[in-house]
Amino acid sequence: MRKLQAFFAKPFFHDYRTLFGLWMLLPIIMWLAKMNRANNYLIYRGSFWNAVRGWNLYLPNPAEYADTHHYGPLFSLLFAPFGIGPKWLGLLLWGIALTVFLYWAIRKSQFTKYQQIFILWFCAHEMLTALFMQQFNIAIAATILLAYYLIEKEKDFWAAFFIMLGTFVKLYSIVGLAFFFFSKHKGKLIGGLVFWAVVMFVLPMPFFHGWDYIVEQYYNWYVSLAEKNTLNAGSIMQNISLLGMVHRVTGWEFNNLWLIIPGLVLFGIPYLRISQYKHVAFRQTLLAAVMMFIILFSTGSESSGYITPFIGIVIWYTAAPWQRTGWDVFLLVFVFILSSMSPSDLFPAYLRKEFVQPYALKALPVTIIWLKLCYEMVTKDYSTINIKQ
Repeated sequence: MRKLQAFFAKPFFHDYRTLFGLWMLLPIIMWLAKMNRANNYLIYRGSFWNAVRGWNLYLPNPAEYADTHHYGPLFSLLFAPFGIGPKWLGLLLWGIALTVFLYWAIRKSQFTKYQQIFILWFCAHEMLTALFMQQFNIAIAATILLAYYLIEKEKDFWAAFFIMLGTFVKLYSIVGLAFFFFSKHKGKLIGGLVFWAVVMFVLPMPFFHGWDYIVEQYYNWYVSLAEKNTLNAGSIMQNISLLGMVHRVTGWEFNNLWLIIPGLVLFGIPYLRISQYKHVAFRQTLLAAVMMFIILFSTGSESSGYITPFIGIVIWYTAAPWQRTGWDVFLLVFVFILSSMSPSDLFPAYLRKEFVQPYALKALPVTIIWLKLCYEMVTKDYSTINIKQ
């Protein structure tokens, strides 16, 4: 064990250049593996060209790709740089852009070097899983991190920008409002939210056929999300959440509000500990709670979205101003093996196909950690200096 610790203590493993090189390798691996079957990239590319042509962004196009588009009209404009050129080049640039965006968000954060290095190593495999699906989930994680960071830096106007950017693409980033009570300039944050909401609502209009077309696409987006929410319940690749896990394990049919409302109560109770707000460890832990909550309590959760809670798990583990226990270490190992490794070929195929996928067990370790986190936020004192810097 001492030899192993000494090996990983070498400067190579703690050098940002090493981590940046590793993370830049991930989109190249994705590109090589998915160059001829990048379905989600083709959907996004199709949404851009459908917007150019003035077509409905959310209709199926089985001749080009499977499934349908589910992101907001703003996304079709944002995707333009990756949809104009050759498909092979657009796919590579899209993977690189997602990776650089999240890497930059992690490096810009106010996390210690220890925390950043931990995140970049621990989440690398989950990042590759997300890249294989080419989805915007990676950018959602970045927008949440940047919203938190900018509120911490008292740059609330720009925090509002990232909250609205993610919200107008995939709604999830609206959880950035969870940091509202930490803001020292709440009026500026509210004003920024209104300003950027207006800007992002109208931004596609000059490029894609004006007011009537874009307003119609917002309505079509709403319809597509409602339909997708219905379909998620019956898909083995969707609703990989606490909600989906309970439904599949028990076989019961019930309204998800029976789980969502208690989840919201557990999530909200720590806000009553106003005296803890001044401690950065407490605020970081609430950030971690947010990043897990949006996946655990969403019927739209899928395997590629777990890059967000995985970052939250590292924040939970490293932000604590007390010595982590062997139980906590076990949970880290458990979540890495069952939640991160299970979609890969390194995990036994029989267990994946017969247990993990059918019962949405990828959500199990994250659920346990989230519940433990909620307990800690209600009972622990976050005032002492973090043991790791």
